[in-house]
Amino acid sequence: MNNITLVVMAAGMGSGFGGLKQITPIDDDNNFLIDYSIYDAIQTGFNKVVFIIKEENYEDFKETIGKRLENKIDVSYVYQKIDDLPNSIQIPENRTKPWGTVHAILATKNIIDGPFAIINADDFYGYDSYKIVAEFLRNNQNSKEQISIPYPFNKVDSPYGFVKRGVLYLENDKVKDIIECNIGYENNKTIAKPLDGEPEFEIKNTHPVSMNMFGFQKDIFPLLEQYFIKFLNENKDNLENCECLISEFLRDCLKQNSITLKYQTSNGVWLGMTYKEDLQLVKEEIKKRKENGEYKTHLWN
Repeated sequence: MNNITLVVMAAGMGSGFGGLKQITPIDDDNNFLIDYSIYDAIQTGFNKVVFIIKEENYEDFKETIGKRLENKIDVSYVYQKIDDLPNSIQIPENRTKPWGTVHAILATKNIIDGPFAIINADDFYGYDSYKIVAEFLRNNQNSKEQISIPYPFNKVDSPYGFVKRGVLYLENDKVKDIIECNIGYENNKTIAKPLDGEPEFEIKNTHPVSMNMFGFQKDIFPLLEQYFIKFLNENKDNLENCECLISEFLRDCLKQNSITLKYQTSNGVWLGMTYKEDLQLVKEEIKKRKENGEYKTHLWN
């Protein structure tokens, strides 16, 4: 195996957060949450990182996190472009945002040369999660098995509002279904509201959910391409607003039995910044982890 690559989805502007949260400092050295993700990934054997970004953010990324990483790991950038579509698709005039996480991952297809993991740029998953994914990818390089790292919802919620999470249904060591939802608390209940408009439903606050941390084999790309084309054709009357999500792609694959999606629960602690108010909590938690020795006082020194 040549590389185990970490793909960081960083093209989205944080609407709930109110800015480019991927490059918001969270410690005294002006490191970002991404820095801690890359640090954990390097410690567990990842040797390449690919950032999916908007082209206009390239200089910001390269002059900040890029400079910190260039001597630590092989770094590449790809752009998620709204016009990166099949020739048959006409982009609506009012469309301004990219086409979702499936579209983002497809932007990496020409530079991924082996198994890879994907993460959100604004999420902290913990060392143990990277260790699980790295070991899985090393040990299953000739298989067609993929892996998901779920978390109990009450470990990945926000006290400031509803959050997007994939509700997972598990059987033995496999994921059997995944439903992308807005999840939050109403009247002392944990309510999941599917993004596809299906009726809302109640889950336990400990129900396993996806935080977009998956490990994939390289042969996932043809399936991603097929699904994205199908998605665009099925949504030809809603191209102004539709979004092609990795969770919905995986759900379709599971229905078609075209992949096996394993799962393994992590002991890692998740942190994230959906809302501006989450930032202070993240800073405090990172500070605690430095104080107890999980991370060096100066991360990259």
